Amino acid sequence: MLIFRVPSRPLGMPIEVDGAYYMRSGDELRPMTPDQLRRILNEVGPDFSAEICAGASLEDLEREPVERFRAMWRRKSGNPALETLTPEQLLRDAELLVEGKPTYAALILFGTREALGRHLGQAEVIFEFRSMENSIEWQQRVELRRGFFGLLDELWELINRRNEVTGFQDGLYRWEIPVFDESVVREAILNAVTHRDYRLAGSVLVRQYPRKLEMINPGGFPPGVTAQNILWSQAPRNRRIAEACQRCGLVERSGQGADRMFRETIRQGKPRPDYSRSDSSQVWLTLRGEVEHPEFLRFLEKIGQERLSRFAVEDLIVLDLLHREEPVWDALKARLAHLLEVGVIERIGRGRGVRYILSRKFYSFWGRAGTYTRRRGLDRETNKTLLLKHIRDNREEGARLMELGQVLPGLSCRQIQTLLTELRAEGEIRVLGITRKARWYPGPG
Repeated sequence: MLIFRVPSRPLGMPIEVDGAYYMRSGDELRPMTPDQLRRILNEVGPDFSAEICAGASLEDLEREPVERFRAMWRRKSGNPALETLTPEQLLRDAELLVEGKPTYAALILFGTREALGRHLGQAEVIFEFRSMENSIEWQQRVELRRGFFGLLDELWELINRRNEVTGFQDGLYRWEIPVFDESVVREAILNAVTHRDYRLAGSVLVRQYPRKLEMINPGGFPPGVTAQNILWSQAPRNRRIAEACQRCGLVERSGQGADRMFRETIRQGKPRPDYSRSDSSQVWLTLRGEVEHPEFLRFLEKIGQERLSRFAVEDLIVLDLLHREEPVWDALKARLAHLLEVGVIERIGRGRGVRYILSRKFYSFWGRAGTYTRRRGLDRETNKTLLLKHIRDNREEGARLMELGQVLPGLSCRQIQTLLTELRAEGEIRVLGITRKARWYPGPG
C-alpha cells in the first residue's frame, strides 16, 4: 500500500497549475469558479470596514446616532471623560476616524442616506412583509439606507407592528410570549449587518411572515464558520464594526452572537435558529415564531430561573435535542456529564450502545409517564427474560442473532450480544457455531 500525504494549501492562497486554479468536482478537477477563488483570496484579506472611505467627511455622519453611541459607550465603560470629547475625538478614539477621514465602519454605523448612496449603496436593509408564506407579492416593502445605529430601532418597529402574542396558562400562572422576541431579532439584525460582505452588491433582506422571519445577507459565512460551528467560531468579517459594537455594549464580546438567539428560542419552546439554507454566496437565517412544545417551556420554568441561568447555551441545546428525539451533536456530548449530575437527563445502556433521554420527572411533570417508559425501554432483566423465552421457544432449531434483534428492536446488535453473554455466564443458554451461523439454545453454555 502506497500512501500520499498532501498538505493543505496555505490560508488565502490558491495553488496555480499551468496558469489555472483547480478544484475537485466529484472525480474530476475543474477550474475554480470566480466566487470560489474570491473566497480563498479573502480568507486573510484586510478588514474592509477599517479602510478609509475616500471622499467621505465627518459631515457624512448623522449626529444623533453618534451621540447615542457615545451614551452607550459611556454607560458600558463607566468612563465619564467620554462626555467631554468632541464627536471627532470620540470617533477617533473608537478607531472609526483615521487621519480625519471616516472609515467604512463609520459610514455603515452612522452614515446618512445621501452619503451611503454616494459611497456604499449596498449598505442598506430591505424589509418586506408577506401575509402568507407561499405569497410571491409583498404587502409592504421599505428600503432602509442609513447607518446601523439609525435603522435598528426603525426596523424593529416595522417588525413589531405585526408581532402577535401567544398566551399560555399553567394553573393560576399565565405568561405571554411574542411570536418574534425582541432580543433575538435585534441580535439577528446585528449579526447580518456586522458580518455581511460589503464588497458585494446586494442588500440585507428581511422578510417577515405572520409566524416566520427570514434574514438573508450577502457573502456567505466568514472563513472557518459554518452552520454547524456558528455557536463556537468567532471570526467577524468586519472587525472594526464588531469592535465598535462591543465598545458600546451591543454585543458582549466579539463573535457570532448566535448563542443568545439559540438560548432564547429554546427557552421559549420555539424551533432553533435555522441556517440550513445558507451557501457560499449568502447567509440565510430563519426564525420560527411558533411555540411548538409548551410542555417543554413549562418544564424549563419548573426548573427555575436561578438554576436555568447556570445552564450554558450548549446545555439547553442538548435538552432541546433530547426532547425532540434528535441525536446529540458530537460537539455537545461533553455537556452530558453535567446534565446527568444535576438530574435533568438519564443514561441508558453502556459502551457504544449508550443513549440519553430526559429524566423521569420531566415526563411525570408533562403527564406522559407512558412516553418515558417507551423512550427508556424495558429494564435489563426484562430484556434478558424476553430473549430467554424466544430461545426456549425455538429450542429445536436454535435462535439466530437476527431473530433476537426482532425481539428487542430498540437495542443495537452489540447491546443484544452483551445480554446474551450475561445469560450464557449465568448458565441459561449456550451457543453453537460462530459469526452469522451461530445459533443459541437453552442450557449451560
